[in-house]
Amino acid sequence: MALAQPDPGGPPARAEGFGPVERRTAPLRGSLATTACMETLQVGYLHAVAAAAGCSLSQPFPDNGIDWHVSHGAAAHTVDDEVTIKVQLKCTYQIPPHPAGGAFSFTLDNAHLVKLARTPVAVHKILVVMIVPRSQDEWLRAGPGSLDLRHCCYWTNLAGHAVTGRYRTTVRIPTSRVFDDRALCDIMARVGAGGRP
Repeated sequence: MALAQPDPGGPPARAEGFGPVERRTAPLRGSLATTACMETLQVGYLHAVAAAAGCSLSQPFPDNGIDWHVSHGAAAHTVDDEVTIKVQLKCTYQIPPHPAGGAFSFTLDNAHLVKLARTPVAVHKILVVMIVPRSQDEWLRAGPGSLDLRHCCYWTNLAGHAVTGRYRTTVRIPTSRVFDDRALCDIMARVGAGGRP
């Protein structure tokens, strides 16, 4: 008969926002650049949100400054039976989780902002910014009950936003605009009714 022994290291560790995690040695991660891994993580987040919202995804090739097209079909749409928006993804670990105040600052190259700010447009565009922990060890946790990605994506529509910097412009991303399946469905409902995201 085996007897459970107390953990000499004390109670199970807890990562911020997560339950107890077992102590283990750090995994041997691949040599892919962190920024490339961040891009992959945000694409996974977008896929999960689109799946839960009942949307289809397509990736323009070649990429001309817009990462993804997201389409949503519903009989309730009045402008068409299927509407599409363009999504530009960005990811950063330089902003802490749960940004204080009603918005956080994010800087874009002016040429990129001009593309996202153009108005009027035939297909609306949104910017989706994902905030992640600096360490890849903290990006996700998986268990029988859930798969948790950290930290969060936020979205905004920059149509009509002015360029204010010489080479780069800082924009404000509202923290009330969490990008999840309900937010995406709401965006698509507004676009499907002939409005803006």
